[in-house]
Amino acid sequence: MTRPAAGVPPPPQGDLFGPALLPGLTYADEVVSASEEEELVARIETAGLAPFQFQQWEGKRLTRSFGWTYDFQTGRFAPGEPIPDWLEDVRGRAAGFSGIDPASLEQALVIQYGPGAGIGWHKDRPVFGHVIGLSLGAPATMRFRRRGGTRFERATADLAPRSIYHMQGEVRDDWEHSIAAMHAPRWSVTFRSLR
Repeated sequence: MTRPAAGVPPPPQGDLFGPALLPGLTYADEVVSASEEEELVARIETAGLAPFQFQQWEGKRLTRSFGWTYDFQTGRFAPGEPIPDWLEDVRGRAAGFSGIDPASLEQALVIQYGPGAGIGWHKDRPVFGHVIGLSLGAPATMRFRRRGGTRFERATADLAPRSIYHMQGEVRDDWEHSIAAMHAPRWSVTFRSLR
């Protein structure tokens, strides 16, 4: 068990779905207050977001990366603008929750989801290691799947407003995940380490 930073709820024993279902996944509610959530949403809204682009397809969500960027058009992974000061406190909380050094969280991705927006099935790029997400605004459903023979094993997780999750190990490397289409506005901050 890792020791969380001050003010961060400790990770639960086991993981989000119980000890045997998805090893490597931890979750906690209320990692930020309602007023902190409001301030983070306002900062995300003014962060210069742009529509998510994947090849010729434009997503319904708006995004911005800091620290490192990945261009889905070209496959180019490159240094980006530094993680802004307004994300430093939550980066520290994310690191404390996951038991890693804040400096190792070298990439931050902020996203605004409008009604109808979600994220399709994927695994984060192999260059990334730990994935820690902070959920703001409307509740969301995170889905997981892993191929087993001719079928998929599946699981879901409800992400409450102001909650945090951490993916590492098996859930990070062996399972795909997605976010179901939203019915109301949602924002997220995702921190990633490099392998």
